[in-house]
Amino acid sequence: MSAALNAEVPEGYKLTEVGVIPGDWEVSLLHEISEKIMVGIASAATHAYRDRGIVMFRNQNIKPGYLDDSDILYIAEEYEETFKNKRLKSGDLLTARTGYPGTTSIVPLAYEGAQSFTTLITRPRVSAIDPSYLCYFINSEVGQLFFEQNQIGGGQKNVNAGSLKQLPVPLPPTLEEQRAIATALSDVDALLAKLDQLIAKKQNLKQAAMQQLLTGQTRLPGFSGDWVLRPLASVVSGLEAGVSVNSVDHIDPHSSTEPCILKTSAVFDGNFDPAECKLIDRRDISRAKLSPRKDSIIISRMNTPNLVGEVGYVAQDFPNLNLPDRLWMTRFVSGADISARWLAYVMSSTQIKELIKGLATGTSGSMKNIAKGALLSLQLTFPPKAEQTAIATILSDLDAELAALQARQDKTRALKQGMMQALLTGRIRLV
Repeated sequence: MSAALNAEVPEGYKLTEVGVIPGDWEVSLLHEISEKIMVGIASAATHAYRDRGIVMFRNQNIKPGYLDDSDILYIAEEYEETFKNKRLKSGDLLTARTGYPGTTSIVPLAYEGAQSFTTLITRPRVSAIDPSYLCYFINSEVGQLFFEQNQIGGGQKNVNAGSLKQLPVPLPPTLEEQRAIATALSDVDALLAKLDQLIAKKQNLKQAAMQQLLTGQTRLPGFSGDWVLRPLASVVSGLEAGVSVNSVDHIDPHSSTEPCILKTSAVFDGNFDPAECKLIDRRDISRAKLSPRKDSIIISRMNTPNLVGEVGYVAQDFPNLNLPDRLWMTRFVSGADISARWLAYVMSSTQIKELIKGLATGTSGSMKNIAKGALLSLQLTFPPKAEQTAIATILSDLDAELAALQARQDKTRALKQGMMQALLTGRIRLV
């Protein structure tokens, strides 16, 4: 937290180890405002796992501000009895020691009496600090910086109880102000949770629409007649690959007009992300030869077993970008009755995606590749082009709605970060 030493100090504020805070705020070490700080069960517990019993949280269950109970363990009551002094209480804070050290959540009333495995447990002294305020502070940029500076260990970093006890915490003078700050941030969290639900609902709606429309189970009004089964080669005359070039990682490609090479991660689930790229080393610029063309599809021909065969639809020309040798771009048969956007949706649908992955070969367990002939032989069912276009339009509209929700979600997250920075340092006062 030494960066705070260079901060400017406006009138009515003071410089502390956590930065500039109001003059009437204080800084206390965590152990000074806590009843206890301890580590959860640290003894081997595998033999005590049960299908039901006492809930035991692990480090991976700890998310910023909440406990993820979608994957929890249960331990036998007789085993847990020997660790009754470590039982969790409502309002306790659990802090991850490993994985994402410092990430902190609050124990809700529903898990009063549960246990935790090797996590850090803080029981705040509620007469001195509001648990929700403390949780928000620990998860804030300033709080997390403390953990980055106090991690120990080699490859697997962790934080111990001794370090946690020395965490400096800025304290507004009243519990009322602490609770006001926590409530304001909680309201933003509630909005984010609602956006998460809306996005999940819209994603489910899109998946259902893809299943119905891309298989012909549901026909759009005005369309009838049989769909035709034929190979991909009937509409795709060739698959063009780029070339492997040396790239420059330490320069930001998004702020440059120089030629860039796409990463294989540029295509996923039918979408093309032009931001997934790296600058080409100047010595290799002349070797780059293939740029994404409007109304084409890019296909990952070589990738990990889970990602090989991923596709993305290209909506416009990108003359500044280039394909690597691990990506193909479609060249369509002249005059073919094909909607490239529809085809991208088909090739990214669950059923066809699995068929494409099944075409991949290779002896390496970490890398697979697809042969051109195998992919072009893939049999697909084609509706008339007008129906393809209508289906693609509906799915594209759903994608646009999803993108708008996700953009709103990103803005709300950014708003929360700004609020945390302002409220938890006292730059903005609520009471």
